[in-house]
Amino acid sequence: MSTAIDNPLARLRQRPRDNAAVYTVLVIGGLLWAFPLISAVRQSVAHGGFGNYLTVLTGEFNQVSLIRAFGNSLVIAALHALFVCAVGAMAAYAFAKISFPGREALYHLVLIFLAVPAVAVIVPVYYITGQLGLFNSPLGVALPEAALTLPFAVLLLRNYANGIPDTIIEAARIDRAGHARIFWHIFLPAARPALVNLAALSVMWSLQDFVFPSMVLKNADTTTAAQAVQTIQSAFGPTPEQTSQYFAALVLLAVPAVVLVVAGLKFITQGITAGGSKE
Repeated sequence: MSTAIDNPLARLRQRPRDNAAVYTVLVIGGLLWAFPLISAVRQSVAHGGFGNYLTVLTGEFNQVSLIRAFGNSLVIAALHALFVCAVGAMAAYAFAKISFPGREALYHLVLIFLAVPAVAVIVPVYYITGQLGLFNSPLGVALPEAALTLPFAVLLLRNYANGIPDTIIEAARIDRAGHARIFWHIFLPAARPALVNLAALSVMWSLQDFVFPSMVLKNADTTTAAQAVQTIQSAFGPTPEQTSQYFAALVLLAVPAVVLVVAGLKFITQGITAGGSKE
């Protein structure tokens, strides 16, 4: 188990000069990241004030409603997170706590798919989606998103599962508990921090996804927030007031991702660091 003495970050924070340099870099990086958002907020209220936000929330632009786009994005993100956490948890338990021939080879085969980009599977995803009749359906977007996220989920959850003592699993097996009971009553509660982290990341990645929604969702009623950024652009004219309204729409479309990151930062940090050391 690592101590404060063995932790390089803890040693770094004990030196005032280095500590100040780290925080200076972080503050500069934070300001650079926040500058586009601050600029967009200023532009959104430059002409028409905060009433622009009410205008874009209550109206439709190119048949797209921002509120409906938010709802579509949240449904897809929830399905994505559910599939990834459920399948990833079962796979991680099997790879970490069940011995079977070829386990390590299969595990490393799964990790190879971390290198597969979304653009590489566009053609098969389009064909399979059509065969299953999932066009203009949240499942048509959530399933391929989950397929690409699962290798990361297996990596994250298996590393965390390796930190769960095998003695607990063995004690449950002695008490004649099966794998299903061990998974539900021991593994899932112990892996809760990593699962919360994985769910938060899955939702955030889904909200930012543009490739699969653009390929699968063709109906204006199914438009997601990421699609809406481009779809509604032509609905606003070059006048100063309409330009401010467009920036207000952009700010609103960015709100869910920003809120999720800020609200889930604690869980994301805990999940990333959890399982990083073994006793």
